[in-house]
Amino acid sequence: MTDSNRIACFFSTSGHSGVDRAAAHLIPALARRGYQVDVLKVRQHGPNLPQPLPPNVRVIDLGSRHTYASVPAIVHYLRHYQPAVLLSDKDRVNRTALLARTLARVPTRLVFSSGTTISVDLATRGAMERWVQRTSMGRLYPFANQVIVTSAGVADDMAHYTGLARERIRVVPSPVIPSDLFTAELPRPAHPWFGQPEMPLILSAGELCSRKDFTTLIAAFARVRAQRPCRLMIVGRGAARARLLAQAAELGVAADVELPGFVADLYAYMAHADLFAFTSRWEGLGFVVIEALAVGTPVVSTDCPSGPREILDGGRYGRLVTVGDVPALAEAMLETLAQPLPKAVLQQAAQPYDIEVSTDAYLDALGLDKRR
Repeated sequence: MTDSNRIACFFSTSGHSGVDRAAAHLIPALARRGYQVDVLKVRQHGPNLPQPLPPNVRVIDLGSRHTYASVPAIVHYLRHYQPAVLLSDKDRVNRTALLARTLARVPTRLVFSSGTTISVDLATRGAMERWVQRTSMGRLYPFANQVIVTSAGVADDMAHYTGLARERIRVVPSPVIPSDLFTAELPRPAHPWFGQPEMPLILSAGELCSRKDFTTLIAAFARVRAQRPCRLMIVGRGAARARLLAQAAELGVAADVELPGFVADLYAYMAHADLFAFTSRWEGLGFVVIEALAVGTPVVSTDCPSGPREILDGGRYGRLVTVGDVPALAEAMLETLAQPLPKAVLQQAAQPYDIEVSTDAYLDALGLDKRR
């Protein structure tokens, strides 16, 4: 007999991924609904949850530094506590969860989550890794009670790439936006580039890496800067920083491009920017697009797989451009700066990703009562 009040979450993350950010919102929200939430954690891995934790949230160290090695501890946990559901995320973790539940022989529901466009994510991996994940999803995921993903694009890609029946995959919006963010009055950042109407600020954010394609953004910005005064700020850390600064210098826009690294108050940066530009080559969803919309900042995005097209409703809430298309991105940024959508309209696009709304959807997918 399972404990209908207990949810187990098994994650093994980097500590700063989209899964970590979603978990940091979802787990406290599940606890607010009155559930006992047990976070099964591989040692030295995420998620790193906000402190202090609610009294009905426990972090259980599985005693292993590696995902597969945690199987005995998960089996012991499942037999002892028999949670109503075990939620896991990412393929290796999902496979481990399935093995543990099989060995434990308990009726706990198993829900697999995946947040990446799998065919694109695996395109640069080795042949063996591609075969393992593709086979795992196609042949093992049917043994889960539910498979959930972040967007319809991810669902369609998973079904097509792995052979998993599309009807077994359920789209559940990620818990991205705290409800009070929609009405918050965020202070203007101290950086001098904010609050200058004559010099609009274009903002972007993310790891400075090839997947985010800030090279295209800087090239497009140089075209925009040639036609009107403006500045570009890209928030985030990464190995590509020196290369991006060199590109800005080569294009003659270094004085109007800044890469400040990590900032703690990203919402405030977004709220006081004039435009948010998203240039990823691929994503599972695109959290920062949703966050920018939630604070009422206009967005221009690549039409990458997967997420932005759904978030922006096919272009209704922000211009979509082909990945890597510098002229199209520049044109979209110029047009959006000239005619931005009203704040209230932009915020409509972020409403499905309100943490409480998303928690309802998660509980429904987990087969549990919403307890509103």
